[in-house]
Amino acid sequence: MKKILFYLLIGTSFLTQSCISANEDPVPVIPSEGVAVKPPVDGSAQPNQVWIDLSDIVDENTGQPRQTVNNRTNWDLAFYSGNEFKVVLNTSIMMAAAKIPGITDIEKVKESDVASLKGDVQVADFNPDNVKYIDDVKGNFPSGATAIAEIKAEPSENAVYLVNLGKEIYTGAIAAGSAITGGEDRGWMKVQIMRQGDGYKVRYGELNALKEGIKEIEIKKDKAYNYTFFSLKEGQQVAIQPEKNKWDICFTVFTNIIPSVGSYVNADFVMTNNIGNVGAYEVKVPAGTVMVDTFNKFKKENVDDSKFVYNDHRVIGGNWREVGPGGSKVYGDIFYIIKDAAGTYYKLRFVSIVDEKGERGHPTFMYKAL
Repeated sequence: MKKILFYLLIGTSFLTQSCISANEDPVPVIPSEGVAVKPPVDGSAQPNQVWIDLSDIVDENTGQPRQTVNNRTNWDLAFYSGNEFKVVLNTSIMMAAAKIPGITDIEKVKESDVASLKGDVQVADFNPDNVKYIDDVKGNFPSGATAIAEIKAEPSENAVYLVNLGKEIYTGAIAAGSAITGGEDRGWMKVQIMRQGDGYKVRYGELNALKEGIKEIEIKKDKAYNYTFFSLKEGQQVAIQPEKNKWDICFTVFTNIIPSVGSYVNADFVMTNNIGNVGAYEVKVPAGTVMVDTFNKFKKENVDDSKFVYNDHRVIGGNWREVGPGGSKVYGDIFYIIKDAAGTYYKLRFVSIVDEKGERGHPTFMYKAL
């Protein structure tokens, strides 16, 4: 079990290849329906999040969909724009947060007050008790649990949080076929969030910051978006996700959990926009049949609406690929059906997880509207 978890945490694998002898006839290749898309995750450190709108075709000649790209470290907190007052952490960089016991005045917090708590507020440390410091991994917001509790109307009821800012993007050398999803520690901050009208007021600072060192900013809800994003490091709002009905899937690094074991980090992860009413389900290719042929023959009348999952953005997740000591590969017996917010159906299959050099972070998928 420990070996399995080790490979999950570092995403390490070696690329496997198959060869055809010069004396053998090549196996006929069935052309696949759909458009081939290469999301710019940008290599083995997987620095980018890529938000894709399957219905917004930006190049009619190639059929390429719109892709919006940001560096994973560009943001720290996401403020929900719906009726509830929820705040989500950036799990792509291994963030975590915990209430500082017995304190409701951010100006009174010192680093010495949280020294012991720091050891607990961690990600991927094999401690199952620490899952309470991360957000609901199913992404069931606004109803799902968040590390930062729902913001109360009464200011004094909102706790001060110790926030682990996670990891920087790794900048060292990475072996072909491997992925390293975290670099140096990004540090810690204390954060207190309250309501401000129909928005949020955020007070934050370094752990030893006194009154004059506490920064304050107002975050307004924008109903066109699922969230408004904020960088604690830069002290400013940032544009991350497209409008809530203008993206369907996202390639990212993701903090997931193993029950009774704790959190771990997934590279090559694909989220669906469940908050934006995007559903998905997996299709298993029957044994003895050809994957591409089954994919090509799948039509709109084959869709089973009862199978769509809207309450978990991990339907695709990391389930489309296998990584580990035996190599990296795309599973050849599954594909996915996606239904966007407008009710359009798509079929989507993954083609590769690496580039021609065997480097991770260069996925390719094919998709077609049904």
